[in-house]
Amino acid sequence: MVPHLTTALSGPLLDLERHVLEAMPRIEFWLRRQWLDHAAPFYSSVDLRNAGFKLAPVDTNLFPGGFNNLNPAFRPLAVQAAQVAIENACPVARRFLLVPESHTRNVFYLENVAALADILKHAGLEVRIGTLIPEIGAPTAIELPSGERIVLEPMHREGDRVKLADYNPCAILLNNDLSAGIPAILEGLDPEQTVLPPLHAGWSTRLKSNHFRAYARLAREFAEMVGIDPWLIDPYFASCGEVDFHARQGEECLAYHVGAVLGHIGAKYKEYGIDREPFVIVKADAGTYGMGIMTVKSVDDVRELNRKERKKMAVVKEGLQVSRVLVQEGVYTFESINQAVAEPVVYMIDRFVVGGFYRVHTGRGADENLNAPGMHFVPLAFEESCSLPDETDRPDAPENRFYTYGVIARLAALAAAVEVEETAPAKTEAAA
Repeated sequence: MVPHLTTALSGPLLDLERHVLEAMPRIEFWLRRQWLDHAAPFYSSVDLRNAGFKLAPVDTNLFPGGFNNLNPAFRPLAVQAAQVAIENACPVARRFLLVPESHTRNVFYLENVAALADILKHAGLEVRIGTLIPEIGAPTAIELPSGERIVLEPMHREGDRVKLADYNPCAILLNNDLSAGIPAILEGLDPEQTVLPPLHAGWSTRLKSNHFRAYARLAREFAEMVGIDPWLIDPYFASCGEVDFHARQGEECLAYHVGAVLGHIGAKYKEYGIDREPFVIVKADAGTYGMGIMTVKSVDDVRELNRKERKKMAVVKEGLQVSRVLVQEGVYTFESINQAVAEPVVYMIDRFVVGGFYRVHTGRGADENLNAPGMHFVPLAFEESCSLPDETDRPDAPENRFYTYGVIARLAALAAAVEVEETAPAKTEAAA
């Protein structure tokens, strides 16, 4: 049973959903043509915000860590999609080495590792789990609350290949976002030992601003095809690369961009008659885990940061210093589960939606980041697949709403594919 989900609805979103349903054949054809030109990410997840008047992605993760939160009934979809992803990325692969994040205490994350390994095994692969934790010098078993058991094994370099003691993998699947940088053991590998996603897709080099720049271009093309205002699916943004929160440098750059984005949002709210206060989310241009994020409603908010707020914004995962920030249009979430605000997260393998869940936070408001301590996940949120709409039903029927979610998530995954292509080392070196 899907938990009771409520959504504050208004005309524009229902109108958006209606346009998407009416344009379904054109959308699927357009996406199919796009995937002929771009290699889909091996996997991805997209955080969406449904404001009732707008539906937009606010984050796209290329190292998703919540496969354990997906509806188990959709596992066959994930296995089938994984088979396609393997054929596209490394068609002759038999053995995968799965490399997770370097922590062992977060059992919820490790449940994700177990779920991901299970998907890969059912897709027809041998799968072993390597680790970058230097203290693990021998195979180490970890029992999980679900009853699953995983074994972390130390990796070593042999020439230009990464191996386990008795295991020579065809490909390496990273579930580690490389926030701490690219480990030496993964650099300069034999091209025949495919690394997925590519190393430059990690947060040591990736920028959110590059992603949303690619997304904005695709959203404009998509919106023209469907016949909608691209703003309905695309958050305004700006980036500032001169920030030092500790030294209070770059405040004017940040204030300028906050003011500009708030102005653009205010103009759209006026155009659509939206009686809400515009806000922006200021967040690190690189990094994840919900760190280095704040809600801002006026220019003064960033000019008057106290020491605690500056400290919170200065550092993200792995202790990385924040020097670039993304100023992104804040999108309200008017969805809730049991009176707690919620946002949908859509999961994809290759170009296929394989499920999703709601991220729920009882202590946060509709204008705040929900990826924060205290959040929880509702794993059976998508009662229906995101891929089978019913044109005879109302636009906001669950299967139709989830189809629209899937379309926007796939658009974000396509943007990630374009972003990864455009930022590939060979291309950036050629541009220089």
